[in-house]
Amino acid sequence: MRNTETLVYRRRRMAHLFDLLRELVDRDMKLLYKRSTLGIAWTLINPLLQLAVFSFVFKTVIPVNVPQFSSFAFSGLLIWTWTQTALFQATGLITGNRALIRQPNFPIAILPVVTTTTGLIHFLLALPVLIIFLAIDGIQPNSVLLYMPVLMVIQFFLTVSLAYPLAAINVTFRDTQHTLGVVLQMLFYLTPIFYNLNSIPKEFLPFYQLNPMVPLIEAYRAILLKGTQPDWQSLLTVSLIVAVLLPIGLGIFKRQSAHFVEEL
Repeated sequence: MRNTETLVYRRRRMAHLFDLLRELVDRDMKLLYKRSTLGIAWTLINPLLQLAVFSFVFKTVIPVNVPQFSSFAFSGLLIWTWTQTALFQATGLITGNRALIRQPNFPIAILPVVTTTTGLIHFLLALPVLIIFLAIDGIQPNSVLLYMPVLMVIQFFLTVSLAYPLAAINVTFRDTQHTLGVVLQMLFYLTPIFYNLNSIPKEFLPFYQLNPMVPLIEAYRAILLKGTQPDWQSLLTVSLIVAVLLPIGLGIFKRQSAHFVEEL
C-alpha cells in the first residue's frame, strides 16, 4: 500500500513539474518577444547575419576550402548558439527571478532546465531554414536524420550540467556573467564552427577534443551534411562527461540554493 502511494505521489510530482516547466518556458518566450515587431524571427536574424559575414570573409577575403560552406557554417552557428545563449542566460537566472526564488517550496532547480528548453525550442524553429540551405547545396536528407534526437538529448544535458554551477556561482560572484561572455567568445573561435576540423594542425587537435562541443558539432554535421552515422565512440565519451558533470553541477546548485534568498 505504501509503495502504491509513493508511486502515485511521484507521478503527480512529475506531472506538476512538467506543467510548471511548460508554463515557465511559455513565459520566457512571451517575455523575450514582448513588444517586438519581428517576434520569433529574431531567432534566425542573428545567425543569418553572422552567416552573411562569414560567407563574405571566408569565401571572398580569406577563402577557406570548405564545401557547401553555407550549410556548414549555418549548422555550426545554430548548434553553438543554443548552448551559448542558454549558458549566458543561466548566469542571471537567480538574480532575475527574485519573486520565484522567494516563494516557499518553489523548485528552484527547474530554472536552468527552463532556459535550456527555451534554447532547444529556438534551435528546432531554426531547423527548417537549415534544411533549406541543405537543399540549396544539393544535400538530400536520409534515414540517419533519425539519430538527431540522440544528439539533442546529449547537448541538452551537457548544457544543463554547465548551467547549474554558473547560475549558482553568479549569485555570489556577480562578475560571472561578464567573465563567461569573454570565455564563450573565445571558445566560439576555438570551435570549428566556420572552419573545418581537418584544417587544424595535428599538434593542437588534442586540445580541441577537450571541448565537448567539438564532437557534438562534428556528429551533427555527419548526419546533416554527409548523411552518415556520427562517431558513436566520441559521443559516448561526451555522454560520460555529462554523466559526471550533471550530478556535480546539480550538487553545487543545491548547496548554494540554501543561501540564494540571503544573497538576493
